[in-house]
Amino acid sequence: MVPMRIGVMLRAFDESGGIAVYARNLVEELLKIDGHNTYVLYYRNARHTGRSRTCPNVEEHVVDAPNKAIWDQIAIPYRCWRDRLDVILHPKFTVPLLAPCKAVMVVHGADWFMPDQAVFYGKWDVRYAKLAMPLYFKKSATVISVSQLTSDNFYNVLKLPDGKIKTVYFGPAGHFERVTDPNRLHQIRTKYGLPEKFILTLTKRGGGERKNLGQLLESYKRYHRDTEAPHRLVIGGKDCHLFREEYGIPEDGYGRDVLFPGWIDQSDLPTVYSLADLFFYPSNLEAFPIPLTEAMACGTPIVTSDANGLREIAGDAARFVDPQSDDDMAEALKSVLSDKNYSDTLAARGLARADRFRWDRCAKETLTVLENLKPA
Repeated sequence: MVPMRIGVMLRAFDESGGIAVYARNLVEELLKIDGHNTYVLYYRNARHTGRSRTCPNVEEHVVDAPNKAIWDQIAIPYRCWRDRLDVILHPKFTVPLLAPCKAVMVVHGADWFMPDQAVFYGKWDVRYAKLAMPLYFKKSATVISVSQLTSDNFYNVLKLPDGKIKTVYFGPAGHFERVTDPNRLHQIRTKYGLPEKFILTLTKRGGGERKNLGQLLESYKRYHRDTEAPHRLVIGGKDCHLFREEYGIPEDGYGRDVLFPGWIDQSDLPTVYSLADLFFYPSNLEAFPIPLTEAMACGTPIVTSDANGLREIAGDAARFVDPQSDDDMAEALKSVLSDKNYSDTLAARGLARADRFRWDRCAKETLTVLENLKPA
């Protein structure tokens, strides 16, 4: 089989969100499993070069451009021609329309096209997506989607031909697994000041509305009021302590049991999940909620929203709630935390379900998509 020259657009490496994590893990796993094809990696920042210096089938290039649009639509098409690529892959929503080779993009949601989800975006972002996305789909030989929900939404909205989109799940980083070492558990509990019994949630500043933090806090308040010995609530994330003032969380009452440990290092997260008695994630909007896959891999029982991609990913491994019902969420917290058999069942189901969300599987399925585009 003649090897392909596969270009990968990696401007997402300069970001810190979920798509950056996706891009890094996908490239790492592709290089682990594929020593046959040549990978031409394009960065916007020189600090990323050298990551793959031990791989003989990798070329790394820094591509300069004054902004993302010019990088995507002028600089990269030129490099596709110059470097004689067979296919260009972008892990983030766009493709170079003028590329002289086949193109594949990854879509992480169709939120801009869904009236109940578009409200979480600026009006210009929504207008741009509605204008540009059909062009990107037309240029793409194949589109990879991170969830079946995302695939179905794009098929319905853009009236795409069958087979245009391939759903490929990904998963948490490889170090997410149940931690049982008592020394490690004690070390991390001490490092972050974690209590003996707690509910864990993760969010970020600026994402409170999307993550449904107001409803989450109100439901915890009700759970706390109606429970004799309530678990404490740990909200992890950078600068999340500012939520106390922004959401009017009191210093006494239920507010005394709301804790903000700050940013939790990725290397420590599996232990934090393992220490938690429940992962509470009643988000309003998710296409592929990677924290659910992390919690499942660590055997942490889950309470999450019966909305968007959350049910698709959690399957039978979670208690589902109406994210707009404080009473429903409070009752779910109480039922899971007061019933050890139920909690253990959810944990066991999560560990079993986690096997379908793995990076090696994601890389193999992605490689199949790319190699199916091999020139005749």
